[in-house]
Amino acid sequence: MGFMDHLLATLSPERAVKTAAARMAIQTLNSGYGNYGANLHKKSMRGWMWHGGDSKRDIEDNLRVMRERSRDAYMGVPLATGAIKTMRTNVICGGLTPTPQIDNEFLGISDEEAQKVNAQIMREFSLWADKPTCDADRIDNFYMLQQLAFTGFLMNGDALAVLQNKRTPNVPYDLRVRIVEADRLCSPAFTDIDSPREIDGRLVQRITQGVETDADGMVVAYWICDRHPLASATTATLTADHWTRVEAYGKKTGRQNVLLLLQRERAGQLRGVPLLAPVLESLKQLGRFTDAELTAAVISAMFTVFITKEDQSSEIPLGEMLPQEVQVDTPDKTSVELAPGAFIDLNPGEKVEFADPKHPATGFESFMNAIVKQMAAALEIPSEVLYKQFSTSYSAARGALNEYWRTCGMHRDWFADNFCRPIYEAWFCEAVQRGRIKAPGFLENPAIAAAYMQCAWNGPARTNLNPKDEVEAAKMRVDCGFSTAEQETAQMTGGSYAANMRLRKGEAAMKKEVDDIAGTQTQNPAAQRAVGGSSENR
Repeated sequence: MGFMDHLLATLSPERAVKTAAARMAIQTLNSGYGNYGANLHKKSMRGWMWHGGDSKRDIEDNLRVMRERSRDAYMGVPLATGAIKTMRTNVICGGLTPTPQIDNEFLGISDEEAQKVNAQIMREFSLWADKPTCDADRIDNFYMLQQLAFTGFLMNGDALAVLQNKRTPNVPYDLRVRIVEADRLCSPAFTDIDSPREIDGRLVQRITQGVETDADGMVVAYWICDRHPLASATTATLTADHWTRVEAYGKKTGRQNVLLLLQRERAGQLRGVPLLAPVLESLKQLGRFTDAELTAAVISAMFTVFITKEDQSSEIPLGEMLPQEVQVDTPDKTSVELAPGAFIDLNPGEKVEFADPKHPATGFESFMNAIVKQMAAALEIPSEVLYKQFSTSYSAARGALNEYWRTCGMHRDWFADNFCRPIYEAWFCEAVQRGRIKAPGFLENPAIAAAYMQCAWNGPARTNLNPKDEVEAAKMRVDCGFSTAEQETAQMTGGSYAANMRLRKGEAAMKKEVDDIAGTQTQNPAAQRAVGGSSENR
């Protein structure tokens, strides 16, 4: 308040109050986004809890609640289960399969030799990937590990894979993949470190939810608890908590030791967000709504007759004692249960009026569809795909599928780059070092190594509503040069065009041989009689 304000307040207090109010009103005038999304004075915006923080405060500090609620929804809300399984099936399905495509032009070898090398690489990779010995737990093969890792990523927000080596008799490769649940990647003593501190004789700059970064913010190591933080109390008392520090990359080889699968939403983010996180509240409310409607429908279907009497009776009321096999809470002697066609006795003077619940609600389906469409938009899964119902027009169904396949393609490329490719490269290096794959210059020149390790990862084929039209469109794209036969084969069947042609070549040769034999027999009357005679004898 300036000198004139003091003077005005002394001479005319009322005018001074009006002046102060007018000055405040001028200061609160909004401009730009202040009139809309950033407005603080509209009644419609006053209840908006908009305060937030950095990525750690908004994401990492809320991870435990988001993960546990996401898993609970997956286990108990059908729509949540369907969303995660739909993404897993359409992105991974039976697993992304590699198609080696070495850069033979850079390596200076012919196309024929490159095909032989690609075939040899695929044979060797199958020796490792097709058996559960590639799994550190020795349960899943490489393709089932993909399903496990991707499902964990969707459910928990991120997934952890540790690359280990273990010698096993009669197994040609030592590489092992261990999938670790996201909860076990946590800070020592379950406490994040925001400033330099010494742990186990090592100076640590920062640890956020188990991810250690250096002074520049680069990830250098991961801290993994030896047991699940949510393990039972009995297990917790038997074993003390212990954390293992695993370096992100090997110091000598530079090999990636840990694969942390997450899709970052903000700069500085170190842990992922579950797929269902933005729609958890809606999912829970829909689950409650569905359960209430189902319960109400069941109760309304159980028409129970209550009998009133003028005089008391010592006789057992008709139907009061329901058979134990149909009772829900048999141990509770104070409860009266409803059942189809049951008769319940009442005390004299007591009356019951039946209420008409009108369940299920007439607008149940339309309301559910409206809410599901909003959630489908957030999850990038069209409601037609989420419901597995294509009851609209052909063009609408095709548009929904095409839009969804863009989402699947994005997830598939990301997963191949962050999970499949690093594991493939680690395996390839071991195969070269063991001499099972001949790759001159691989260990000396990174460019040569990259040329040998070029590989395409193919997933499940796209859903075709009209296969004939899809094939015609694919042929036109290839003929016009908009696509290649390899790309179209991968999209339509998930296979490899080159592999198909090699098989077709063998099939064509066999068919020609059979046709030649059949033609010779047709032209040779003696052969015909011999065939006819043998047929008659049979």
